[in-house]
Amino acid sequence: MQNKYLVLLFLICCSFYGNAQVFGLVTDKNNEPLPFVNIYVEETLNGTTTNANGEYQLTVPSKGKQVIVFKYLGYKTEKKSLDITEAVYELNMTMTEEGLNLNEVEIVANSNPANTIMRNVIANRKELQEKITNYRVNFYSKGLLKIKNAPERILGQELGDFGGGLDSTRTGILYLSETISEVARSEGKLKEKILATKVSGNDNGFSFNAALDIDFSFYENRVELGSQLVSPLAENAFSYYKYQLKGTFYDEGNRLINQIEVKSKLPEGKTFNGTIYIVEDEWALYAVDLKLTGKQAQIVPVDTFYIKQSFNYSKKDKMWLKVLQSFDFEYSILGFKGSGRFTAAYKDYDLEPNFVKGDFTSEILSFEENANKKDSVFWEVKRPVPLTVEEAVDYQLKDSIQIIRKTQKYLDSVDAKKNKFKLSSLLFGYSYDNTFKEKYYTLNTPLENIAFNTVQGWHGSLAFDYLKLDKEEGTAFQFNIAVNYGLSDKRVRPTASFYYRFNRFSRPILRLKIGNVAEQINNEEPITTIGNSITSLFFERNFAKFYDLTFANFSYTKEITNGIQTNLSLGFEDRKPLFNTTDFTYIDFNDRQFTSNNPLAPDNFDTAIIDDHSIVKLGVDVRIRFGQQYLSYPDQKFNITNELYPTLHLGYEKGFASSSAANHFDQLKVRLNQSFDVANKGDFSYNIRAGAFLNQQDISFVDYQHFNGNESYITRKDYMESFFLLPYYELSTNKEYVEAHVEHNFNGFIMNRIPLLRKLNSHLIVSGKFLATTNNRPYSELGIALGNLGWKKFRFLRVGYAQSYYYNSVERGINIGLIF
Repeated sequence: MQNKYLVLLFLICCSFYGNAQVFGLVTDKNNEPLPFVNIYVEETLNGTTTNANGEYQLTVPSKGKQVIVFKYLGYKTEKKSLDITEAVYELNMTMTEEGLNLNEVEIVANSNPANTIMRNVIANRKELQEKITNYRVNFYSKGLLKIKNAPERILGQELGDFGGGLDSTRTGILYLSETISEVARSEGKLKEKILATKVSGNDNGFSFNAALDIDFSFYENRVELGSQLVSPLAENAFSYYKYQLKGTFYDEGNRLINQIEVKSKLPEGKTFNGTIYIVEDEWALYAVDLKLTGKQAQIVPVDTFYIKQSFNYSKKDKMWLKVLQSFDFEYSILGFKGSGRFTAAYKDYDLEPNFVKGDFTSEILSFEENANKKDSVFWEVKRPVPLTVEEAVDYQLKDSIQIIRKTQKYLDSVDAKKNKFKLSSLLFGYSYDNTFKEKYYTLNTPLENIAFNTVQGWHGSLAFDYLKLDKEEGTAFQFNIAVNYGLSDKRVRPTASFYYRFNRFSRPILRLKIGNVAEQINNEEPITTIGNSITSLFFERNFAKFYDLTFANFSYTKEITNGIQTNLSLGFEDRKPLFNTTDFTYIDFNDRQFTSNNPLAPDNFDTAIIDDHSIVKLGVDVRIRFGQQYLSYPDQKFNITNELYPTLHLGYEKGFASSSAANHFDQLKVRLNQSFDVANKGDFSYNIRAGAFLNQQDISFVDYQHFNGNESYITRKDYMESFFLLPYYELSTNKEYVEAHVEHNFNGFIMNRIPLLRKLNSHLIVSGKFLATTNNRPYSELGIALGNLGWKKFRFLRVGYAQSYYYNSVERGINIGLIF
């Protein structure tokens, strides 16, 4: 039980707030504490739940006669009449297991009574769902994440003590937080205002335990929990589940409750297993006790999720409303093992809210001023689920540790240990941190970024980086200077860049870059530096092609209003051709040799891809996210893409003031992309872009529109922005073009239905790609792949097969890549 000090504190608090406090311990007949017991005042939604130690505290509106109900799945519902005369009343309860029976159910030969019940539930589902489309409710959530035997190091890096909450075996609480908020819903729109938030060990922290994160209902066809899962109450639920009536019992209102066992027909599918409890005749949910694997939810670290919901009957509203919910889970990954629980309580429902125009906007989460500054007296009064001793100690310990760890003396001592210069720093770089002043210095050596190409040979950069943050104001200033040197071309290439972020709300960002680089002709860089190094050194394939670029570029980015972000850039560029300077390779293939640095004349090593010239470029880009919603935290804004609507990109690029007027051009660009769930059948994505050059003459090949091709087995760019088999520069154009990528990831919907292939736990992915350019026939690709391949929980590999179609020619190839 909580100590006597808390009881005294309750007395003081209750005297201020005019309420009585009922508290106690709930156990079974063996005196074992029962967690997540639903405790409430009869015929009301005024309730609470026991914590992990079986302790509870219930605030009742006033003194006098009250009937307190104790409800727990698998146990007989208990009621206790009280005549409360004191501000604090102790009430302990011992609960006994429920004796289920089937006497109330008429068994008919060749008929499954559970199926009859579930057909009634499914038929009534939509009506029940529509009854709670508009409401206000008060919400409380407590999040707890624990770790067991935490490793001291991972990949050679010390992990520390995780805020000081671990014992000698490195076991303890990683994360503990609480949230109190007001939630409103209207016709599918949701908004939440957090009134109070508390994070253990962070007196300025804001809890992420929002009602928005657990806003789902089993009355819906699909339940969003990491992925789209089929509800046991869905319209087509019989295609996914088998049901069995395990027994019946009567609740405190003498209503018959059916206990239905739910079994998935697809063990690896997007489904649940467990038990649901159905109210006879009303065909409403009485309680839910289900589980699913992290694999099914596509949340890699989690082993198993356990979901419990408890519903109480509202006499006023004549319906069953969710009052309690808990998520318990076990996780393990990279040597980390532990468990977690997120408990939520709902009370004071208003199903007839007086909403007015403007109540619901794109802002779906906000914070009351000083929400994270509430004192312990506030929390003891408002907290519906009492803390366990372990949780109370964690708050006290971490809050006291935080005071010490925020001091300059402590931060300087930690930095001094980390900032020690070692002999290895000469080879692998050095970092110097001043955490108290939020200043960070980094020196990178050429060995850290060494690479190879046939233009520069072996090359690397000596770089210095300075970063100054102001977390309170949300500003960031970064300065970088680097000097790159190529051993073969014997060229020194210096660059410098400046970055300044003004705030973390509209995120105005100012950038300035100057210097000289060997730049890829396609500035989207479809060929990575490390990828080109590997193919050149080991396969004698120098796919990347470069030109010499001396530049000065200014850009400014800002979200001018919610959902609309603009980017303005202006730069001067001086360009010169480059040629191969080395043919070094580790493996010399007799049937191949390096190609020239001119992609249009791969066998001509003397002809330049461009002429010497300079040009000024202006770029204006606008990104419009239709239906974008956002979370307003006191220190920053988090944007949320609405999958119901696409994102539109509009762009204009102009080249002018060139040393040769023939290089002048204008280009208009438009792109539309979207990703969305298709029920439980996977994710569909598309990305379509088009453009046209205006007033162009014989512009530089650098300014052509290039497309992200691929001539290796390794997919290097985002799958929705690149092709599988297209040669890198074959269809580059300075005229009109249309490019499209579509893809559907079935996320196990098909593979989990095939007995033998089910064990792979893979995802079938189909894709199509299209490119049309003026004066050329259309180019297209079809692909099929298996994703989510790997070992145990490390399943990021994707392996596919593709065919391309162009001028009656068919090419085939394998592609390998990573997908997250």
